[in-house]
Amino acid sequence: MKSIIRIIFAILLPPLGVFLTVGIRGAFWLNILLTLLGFIPGIVHAVWVIAKND
Repeated sequence: MKSIIRIIFAILLPPLGVFLTVGIRGAFWLNILLTLLGFIPGIVHAVWVIAKND
């Protein structure tokens, strides 16, 4: 159930989904950069991080 909520957050606001999964680490900062460069890469990265850590 938690991962479904994190994936929903990852689609709406990708850095929040990554933050809820790994906290403030390199993946979080990378996701902020990807989201700023393009929203879709941020979503893809966030879903990948959530899937990898569950």
